[in-house]
Parts: sequence; C-alpha cells; structure tokens
Amino acid sequence: MAFPPLHRFRGLLGASALAFSVMSGPLDAETIFTTTTDGFPGMVRAGAVEQGAAVVAGSAVSITGERMIPGQEITLMRGNTVLNEGGPIKVDNEGKFRFDLTIDPNAVTGLQPILVIAEKPSSATVIDLKISPNLAIAGADSFDITSAPVTRGLYQLAYSPSRNVFYVTSAVGRPPVKESALSKVDPDTLKVIEQITPGAAPVPEGSAAEEDGRPALYAVYGLGLDETAGRLWTTNTRQNTIAVYSADDLSLIRQFEPDFIAHPFSVQIDEAAGRVYISSARSPVIEVIDAKTMEKLDPYSIPSQLRGQTFGTQDIYFDPATGKLFAASSATPELAVIDTKTGDIRVTPLPGSIGAASVAYDAADDLVFVASQTSDNLLIVSGADGSVLHDVETGAGALYVTFEPKSKLAFVGNRGAGTITVVDTEGKVVANFEAGSLPNELVADAGGTVWAVNKSRGQDDDSGDRIWRIRPKAQ
Repeated sequence: MAFPPLHRFRGLLGASALAFSVMSGPLDAETIFTTTTDGFPGMVRAGAVEQGAAVVAGSAVSITGERMIPGQEITLMRGNTVLNEGGPIKVDNEGKFRFDLTIDPNAVTGLQPILVIAEKPSSATVIDLKISPNLAIAGADSFDITSAPVTRGLYQLAYSPSRNVFYVTSAVGRPPVKESALSKVDPDTLKVIEQITPGAAPVPEGSAAEEDGRPALYAVYGLGLDETAGRLWTTNTRQNTIAVYSADDLSLIRQFEPDFIAHPFSVQIDEAAGRVYISSARSPVIEVIDAKTMEKLDPYSIPSQLRGQTFGTQDIYFDPATGKLFAASSATPELAVIDTKTGDIRVTPLPGSIGAASVAYDAADDLVFVASQTSDNLLIVSGADGSVLHDVETGAGALYVTFEPKSKLAFVGNRGAGTITVVDTEGKVVANFEAGSLPNELVADAGGTVWAVNKSRGQDDDSGDRIWRIRPKAQ
C-alpha cells in the first residue's frame, strides 16, 4: 500500500507535558486489567478552538469527546508524552469532556496521532489531529483581483465564451433544501443578470420538512456546460439525480427522476463525442450519458490497485484535445486516466495524497494537478507515467484546482485557510492571497482569467458567497 511522505506524519505537539512511565505493578488496585467496554464508547475529535479555523503550528486546539460514559477518566497521549499533565480528565454527567492545549510553533504538518485512553471502565482509541501548513500571504500585487456578491450558498460555475456569461449554482441548508438558484452573471460587471429557482422536489416519506410553506427543491450543485448545444447539466445531489437547463434563458429542459445517479458530484462535457460524464461521489463509478438522447450508456468503473480498497471518485476533468478523462481518488492514494476513445483505464499510485478533492490538466506539458483536502497539498504529476514530480503544501483544506494555460499557473482554493495559492509547473509557490470564507470551485476561461466562488459562514459574513475574478497583471 502506498503511503504519504514520512514528513507529513512526524513531529511532536508542544504542550507542556508530563513524562509517562509504565509502573512495574499496580499500587492501589489488585490488577491493572480492570473492567473494559465493548469497543470505544464515544466519539473524540480534535480541532481548532476557534470554530471553523484551521489548526496550524502555534494555534490553540480543543480535544473534545461526547457519548462517553459519565465518570470515565481520560488520558491523552502523543507518543510517550501525556498531554493532560494535571491528571486524568473526567467525563461529565452528559458524557462529554474537553481539553485545550496550544501546539508549539515547531510542530510538523500532517496527521498527528493522539492516543485516547479511558478508564473506569477501560477502552482506548486513536484520533488524528491535522496540523495544516500556514503559508504567508504574498504575491497578490501580481494580480488584478475583483469580487462581488452573487447569492447564498455558491457551489460551482461555468463560462460560456459565445455568450460571454458565467453560470453559477447555489444551494443552502440540509434536506429538504428550500433555497437554491441557477444564476447568470455578467463577467465584466460581476452583476447577476438572470436567475431562476429550481422546481419543487418530492420530499421522502418520513423526512422532517419545515412547516414554512416553502416546497423542497431540486437544488442545483454540480454544473457542466455544453457550449454548442446550449445546455447546462446540473446535479441535484440531494435527490441523487440531475437536471438540464437552457444556457440561453435558464428554462428547464429536463428534470430526471430521483435516484437516477447516486450522489452525482462533478459534470464534464465531451462535445465532440456527444457524451456527458458525471462522477458518482465516493464510488468507483463515472456515469456516461448520451448528450442528445439523454439516455444512460455503459459507465466507467475504476478498479483500485490496492488490495481490499475501493477507488472513490469526486471531481473529474475531461480534456477535449486528447479525449482523456482524469479522476483522483478521495478514498485511496490513486490517480485514474481514462482514454474515452478506447475505454482503457490506467490507475497509478498517488503517494502524498490523502482525500483527493479535485484534478486539472495541462495538455501542453502533459501534467496532471491534484489538490487533496486532507493532506493540504497540490501534487504535480507526470501524465506519461503517473509519477509525482512535485508535492507542494498549499493550505488547510486544498479543495479545488484549476490550470490556466496562458500564464501556465495552477490555482488552488484552500477551503479551510480561506486562501488561493498560485503554483507554477515547477512546483514553486508564486502567490498566496486571501479569498474570503470557504473558497469553493475555480475555473479558467479561454482568455487567461481565473474565476472562483466561495461560500459563507453565515448570513452576516460579508466575505462569503462571492464570485472572484483573478487576472495576472501585464509584466
């Protein structure tokens, strides 16, 4: 099995700590082998004290537990170091506990294992504390950066060169979702010029719908544009289906029935072959649809090369020049390249990737770019043999990547850090600038500009739910 580089897993947490030594025998009990539980009884998490913030070296961290057994005593360890030096942490009457500590400034990035030991009764588990890179803000002065609000809950976007408009999907809340929109945005003014609300969707029997008089919607999330046919293909993830709209007036062309595609996520259009490719998230399947008849064709199923593992698709990228379809696995460290002309599927290891979230491609130099949300990095991979050429730390929650061929730069949106990191094809970071709350998808248009959308942390977040226009300044 391929593992990420060792440097992502080294380092000590810098809490003032008490050295732990194993005693040769019990002091106040007849045996050290006391009553145990059937498995670990609760759930323990580690994250930033400030809600929504990334954990970086020097930041404050909170380790919390819930659904534990009241009265249990908790010891937290990193390696041989006891973190709670003042003695065991006692679980309260609600089955919860909390322990705060500060990570030292020399802590190494990566997934740091924390051992959680419970007594009275006894059990243990290991959790991961993710320490993310903290890149300095720099290089923004090399770009013209403009942003403007669109609507709540932005997800994905697509650009139409012939119409000179952007399309943006949005959805807010959990099922049954009652706020969603498909918007048309002027790329020059960044103003919304047209917007529609998706149609009403059936509410599953037994679900708790809010009694506010608003119907549940076929909320739109993923987005793909068939430029020639003038059709927008959207995913209705909550209903496990898709819908097609007119690119000209946003009228509904077809709403597919619920459960047509399991958890549809990313949409790519092969205009030359008349095919639509849609990833079924967290599964090895990429669905294929005839763009004209709108009927399902034989899907691609990507085999993992790791014994007992399953390839998990999320974002996919189609290159029209070569007919190649790229997918990086969110479940395994693997990259798949599908030749859509022959049906051949090549799967190669992707060491350094944990939780791959998106993929982009540079056809001129045959380079694949993979952003990974858990390992907080961008991998630059040889398209010829799948070898990793560069492993670049970008920021917390590296979610989306796009490649801009004119400047030959890759742009990575770091959801946790609230930044966009710009990297050249040699793996050098050339800029890292703030991009509001929770950056989401990025795309490059045909004219050298990169566009992005970001989500908000709530209704009062002025830096969220915006569309961003990023243009390199003339040199």
